[in-house]
Amino acid sequence: MPTTPATAATSAPSGAAPSIMLELVDENGITIGTAEKLSAHQAPGRLHRAFSVFLFDEEGRLLLQRRALGKYHSPGVWSNTCCGHPYPGEAPFTAAARRVSEELGVSPSLMAEAGTVRYNHPDPVSGLVEQEYNHLFVGMVQAPLRPDPEEVGETAFVTARELAERHASVPFSAWFMTVLDAARPAIKELTGATGGW
Repeated sequence: MPTTPATAATSAPSGAAPSIMLELVDENGITIGTAEKLSAHQAPGRLHRAFSVFLFDEEGRLLLQRRALGKYHSPGVWSNTCCGHPYPGEAPFTAAARRVSEELGVSPSLMAEAGTVRYNHPDPVSGLVEQEYNHLFVGMVQAPLRPDPEEVGETAFVTARELAERHASVPFSAWFMTVLDAARPAIKELTGATGGW
């Protein structure tokens, strides 16, 4: 991982992976400090800044990803297009665009803010807790995907009906429905009244 201003202060010596730091926030989303990524997710969890992205194709289908099996948190489950955490001091929009590129090998052709949502979702499998102040983004993707296999196990474009069927039959991330429901007004604006979202 290249050293960036956000990670330079926490780089570990002699080739060890640097610690990834997250921005801790209060209930209004105001930054109050930083914490190491894993420690912020250990029960009971510490409220931190995050983002969730929902990208659609030109047919109004949502791009889902199944998280890679090697991920420490919620491996192998389906979730929204992309989600993650800004580095301390990094704008959520910049972080969202960066992670879409890193995970899926593509840049959104359009992406806009879609509000925020605050939630507390324990993961029953890992015991980790998603205590997040989440910035939502919706947009479009038109270029071919090139997913990073260390991040993404599988992708699928789904209609609203196909999503409902899939959600009833396979595991999804604990936060998925919370962020989807919070983003729905912006999704409907993007996809139109006939999209079913």
